[in-house]
Amino acid sequence: MAQLIVKPSEVKGKIEAQPSKSYTHRLLSVALLADGVSKIKNPLWSFDTQATAEAVRALGGEIEEVEEGCRVKGTGGDLKPKTKEIDVRNSGTTLRFMSAISALSPKKIRLTGDESILQRPMGPLISSLSDLGADARCEGKKERPPVVVGGGLDGGETRITGAVSSQFISALLLASPYSETGVDLEVEEKLRSKPYVEMTLEVLKLAKAGIQSKSSLLSYNIPGEQTFAPIDCSVPGDFSSAAFILGAGALSEGGVKVENLDPEGVQGDKRIIDLLKDFGAEVKVKNKTIKVKNKGRLSGIDVDCSDIPDLTPILAVLGATADGQTRLHNVPHLRFKEVDRLKVLATGLKKFGVQIKELEDGLKIFGSDSLTGAEVDSYGDHRMAMSFAVAGLAAENKVKIEGAESIGVSYPDFVKDMEKLGAKIKIKE
Repeated sequence: MAQLIVKPSEVKGKIEAQPSKSYTHRLLSVALLADGVSKIKNPLWSFDTQATAEAVRALGGEIEEVEEGCRVKGTGGDLKPKTKEIDVRNSGTTLRFMSAISALSPKKIRLTGDESILQRPMGPLISSLSDLGADARCEGKKERPPVVVGGGLDGGETRITGAVSSQFISALLLASPYSETGVDLEVEEKLRSKPYVEMTLEVLKLAKAGIQSKSSLLSYNIPGEQTFAPIDCSVPGDFSSAAFILGAGALSEGGVKVENLDPEGVQGDKRIIDLLKDFGAEVKVKNKTIKVKNKGRLSGIDVDCSDIPDLTPILAVLGATADGQTRLHNVPHLRFKEVDRLKVLATGLKKFGVQIKELEDGLKIFGSDSLTGAEVDSYGDHRMAMSFAVAGLAAENKVKIEGAESIGVSYPDFVKDMEKLGAKIKIKE
């Protein structure tokens, strides 16, 4: 297990945002189902997206890596599985998307993954796939993976909760156009992480998919027997990973610039721009470059994080250094990620000397004048490791973070980019 060592330091300089993990997952999934060769420029190759790429190949797609990105020869929806089992590793997105897509397979596919994946809720998605005529079941206790699915999608009506994971809705949107009779999909309860569903719809539009949505993305009519057109596009920069760099900039008088971030796009985590301003950081946006620097003690804020769960870890770190109270709420679904992120954040930040209260659906953080050095465990969660690393920049002495190898799940160049900006950070194997 790798350890991340961080010493107190300032960051200053400029980097380019890495490509979006979320877009890469979706583009690869749509390209698998498209009829023809799709061209994806500047994809992100991380542990998670490599898991999706392997699943694409396992289901009959062909991926050729080229200098500008990759070319994907799709199946036109006629899946020809090359294996009976797909290992999604640690990727929840791959698990959900490929479970729905595997429903189109004439042969049953078993999807499994690491210990963390086997704790992910799958019941609502498996139930909806069964409603639509697929042969789908969970092998794990309490509707947990592994899952077995296949047999084709007839179509029909189904209702699914939006409170557990937006990935369920995105997964159904990806597969339903290939059903025989079409699908009427209704989302019950609040749809959390709504921008990720908007991202899925944007990618499906590129593939000429016909999907009618209404009632604020809570109701969909999806005609069946569709065939996706090949796509040709470039993956945009990723706000979710850039948020850690921008957050580090908010703690530094020198400040940072991050290029290749489109503030006009659909990514929900672009909200980091306004939240950094709310904290009191100096933020300037010009075209696709965002500059952030500290201009004095930050002030605590109150944030409904329902649509931006991936920002919660870095917001918690900023709240830990801010004057007054920061409340992050409406994210109970963070308890069902790689780890219980609310619990791990609370446990870790307490070791930095932060007064923090774990709520049922979030965190209440009382900012500190100074953070102490600490030894903390990320429990193999990439966002925990990166958020604690940013906290380490503002600590009074050295910080050691266990489980640093997990950073490769979403941001393989995180340590390299932080070093480029002057952070005293290194990985110890």
